Amino acid sequence: MKNVIITGGTGMIGSLVLKDCLDRPDVGQVTSIVRRASGMAHAKLREVVLGDMGDLAPITDALTDQDIAFYCLGVYTGALPKDEFRRVTVDFTVTFTRALKQGSPGAVLCFLSGEGADRTEKARMQFARDKGAAENFLFQAGLPRVHSFRPGYIYPVHPRDEPNAAYRLMRALYKPLLSKLMAASSIPSTELAAAMVQVGFEGHPLEVLENRDIRRLRRLDRR
Repeated sequence: MKNVIITGGTGMIGSLVLKDCLDRPDVGQVTSIVRRASGMAHAKLREVVLGDMGDLAPITDALTDQDIAFYCLGVYTGALPKDEFRRVTVDFTVTFTRALKQGSPGAVLCFLSGEGADRTEKARMQFARDKGAAENFLFQAGLPRVHSFRPGYIYPVHPRDEPNAAYRLMRALYKPLLSKLMAASSIPSTELAAAMVQVGFEGHPLEVLENRDIRRLRRLDRR
């Protein structure tokens, strides 16, 4: 039986990854690190409340004896000042990965990145630079297997409060129009989560999965 740990388990993708893992018969326990209690109850779920992801010292025991980690924590571009955005995107990732390596050196790590992540760290967009910086650390961290997922536009299959007007417009246009016009650079939220879980448990030859690779894995273009 596998032990799984998830960050961002109350977010759009993290919550779907959490559900998929809880539903798997080969999973014994799912540890979900959250900022506030979700109220969710499940026999396999261990929810750990942590106010600051920059300090994992209070929960080091939660990062021991884990088999697979899904790092789904993130924020939208423009949601935070630049220094805070980098802290969440890069520093939190580094802190988590170091603690995971110490407590579970054999763990697999699946990281939710984004389309355009730039590992030269020279891109004009902060999102691309910071996601690239996070990836650079992950692939040098010494874990046995790391996979980074770079989705394009993620279509929220389940209703949610969109972060801004642009996302509201994209959601409204996706099914009637954009799902065909933007197929190569978009992915339904449920399929992205399923792909992360599939790769976490089964492996994949690619370390970095671009949107097209995720779609190919889920056979979306054959449906």
